[in-house]
Amino acid sequence: MTDTTDSSEGAAKADESAPQFGIERIYVKDISLESPRGQDAFKSWKPTINLDINTKQTTLQEGIHEVVLTLTVNVREKDTDAPYFLVEIQQAGLFRTANIPDAEIRRLLATVGPSTLFPYARETVDSMAVKAGFPPLQLAPINFEAMMKAAVQKQSQVAPASDTIQ
Repeated sequence: MTDTTDSSEGAAKADESAPQFGIERIYVKDISLESPRGQDAFKSWKPTINLDINTKQTTLQEGIHEVVLTLTVNVREKDTDAPYFLVEIQQAGLFRTANIPDAEIRRLLATVGPSTLFPYARETVDSMAVKAGFPPLQLAPINFEAMMKAAVQKQSQVAPASDTIQ
């Protein structure tokens, strides 16, 4: 008599130990739009756009992480620097991880998290600008992997002066 094992049982055990990274939820944590010039903002349209990006990662519990992508879009008149409007959004997501080393989790949360959230934030910024009466504001895609590599490289080039031996 031969002994057989259920192949699906073996696959389930292998899946439990496999690295896992998934999206639990995507949501807007905070959002605002300011148009301080009111109707005067519509007299001319010669914009200069300044985009500030910030990300924050928080571990909420074992295997559950919140990533918050904050975009601040400041649209000003090119000639006078007078504000047209300002949009700030905190686009957030909950990400589930399992069987991933801590260093890799940090990299994923700093790159894949914001890359996943950015299209949602970008669409919301565009929609808010249009609803406020301004032309569409289509932000260019962002390569968060390249941004992280540049930040790490810049950080490694800065050598602390206090480490010299006298």
